[in-house]
Amino acid sequence: MKYADITVTVPPAEPLVSVTEAKAHVRYTGTAEDTAIAIQLAAALEQCELVARRAFVTQTIEARLWSWPLAGVLPLPRPPLQSVSAVEYTTSDGVKRTMAATDYVVYLTEPGRLVLKPTANWPSGELMPGPSIVVRFVAGYGDAADVPVRYKQAVLLLFGTWFANREHITVGTIAREMPDAVRALLMTDRG
Repeated sequence: MKYADITVTVPPAEPLVSVTEAKAHVRYTGTAEDTAIAIQLAAALEQCELVARRAFVTQTIEARLWSWPLAGVLPLPRPPLQSVSAVEYTTSDGVKRTMAATDYVVYLTEPGRLVLKPTANWPSGELMPGPSIVVRFVAGYGDAADVPVRYKQAVLLLFGTWFANREHITVGTIAREMPDAVRALLMTDRG
């Protein structure tokens, strides 16, 4: 199932890696670079979640679809899935509707998915053009302490690489956007 858009609507209440932890990782003790460090750290975390195709710390996500799945199963992106808050859709006449939660079962095992009950069908009728189906759900391992340490290490390694090589221009070697060690840590759970 290809999603038109996946957006974090409620970000994690705490970061996976704090600025203090990131500074300790690169052995930087000053404060003059704190703003730049916070930006690089946020970018490293975002990139790691994208590559791992996971949500690390608990967050609320909206995934938009163009159409209902052909089968009765809707796999949800960014595991691990904690819960589904709502399945909403907009009909061609512009009316927003919510699918009854009694029509589907949510499976939290990976991959997280929403499955129609045997007596239910996807809503009928013409949808508004565009990605008019929105699935709102909560995903992530929990608090930062609950996230597998390999993901924290990947964020720290990527941040450290970017901190040391800010312009990412290397003469005489091949420059890589993501070190192999980071990629290896992030690919562990990808299906």
